[in-house]
Amino acid sequence: MKQYIVRRFLQMIPTLLGTTFIVFVIINMAPGSPLSHMVDPTISAEAIERRREQLGLDRPLLQRYGSWLVEAVQGNLGYSTRYRGRLVTDIIQTRLGPTIILTFSSIIVSFILAVPIGVISATRQYSALDYSVVVSAIAGVSIPVFFLGIVLIYLFGFQLGWLPVGGMAAAGVRHPTWLSYAADVARHLVLPLVTLTAANTARFVRFTRSSMLEVIRQDYVRTARAKGLSERVVIYRHALRNALLPVVTILGLSLPFLFSGAVITEAVFAWPGMGTLLIESVSLRDYGLLMGINLFLAVLVIIGNLLADIFYSVVDPRIRYD
Repeated sequence: MKQYIVRRFLQMIPTLLGTTFIVFVIINMAPGSPLSHMVDPTISAEAIERRREQLGLDRPLLQRYGSWLVEAVQGNLGYSTRYRGRLVTDIIQTRLGPTIILTFSSIIVSFILAVPIGVISATRQYSALDYSVVVSAIAGVSIPVFFLGIVLIYLFGFQLGWLPVGGMAAAGVRHPTWLSYAADVARHLVLPLVTLTAANTARFVRFTRSSMLEVIRQDYVRTARAKGLSERVVIYRHALRNALLPVVTILGLSLPFLFSGAVITEAVFAWPGMGTLLIESVSLRDYGLLMGINLFLAVLVIIGNLLADIFYSVVDPRIRYD
């Protein structure tokens, strides 16, 4: 396993090189530049050109990418033009916490809800409960995240007034203890968490149900029943482990997609995480910040794949990596 992990990390190098180069080219091919949001419209052309030279935008594309790559290897992802020259790593660190809270809470809640629902639906195929689960899962996948978020804001924020509709904590409120602050964050977390979790839970339910339906028809499951084992033991001890393999794959790969899906959710609820930061960097053509965020997402994709492979051996001890 150790050799396999080391080999996978070595494979990360060409993957990250290719990903960052493609992203760098696409970003620089997009219309506009950081200068369009930094200079006064009345400033002279000579001053604009001097500013372009200071930012290095006058150099060839490959040379600029090489300079960024050299700095990135040393741990410096560049500087943000939007935040007046602050380090990109510092900005990402300040926004990473809220996104981790939202996305990992969504993963945990989705998995806890989806697995038992998918198993129950599969074991009661063609029942009223099964049809209800299938319809609900299709609806959960089909409803756009921004639409669901707006509906929840309207119902629970404006009509009922039960929950706050934006931000991570109440503005201007001093919390005497960390417990009161955590309670405030939890109240603000409810609506974005429900919005982000709905589609994820629906997707996990569909995969769990499909995988479980395939597994319970296997010969070893029929043998276990013939030996007189209870249905609970047959389903949860014998069938569920094998049925979880495809779900683990989706769970590992869903990590980066949750971060990208959080972009819309965070924008709807003004959640101060990586999603709102990405939108700001795109609208203001902040090249350094865009590269840092995309590098972070690329690393997440690779780590998600690696975690899925590791979880395989945990779920099914027969799987070994040489």
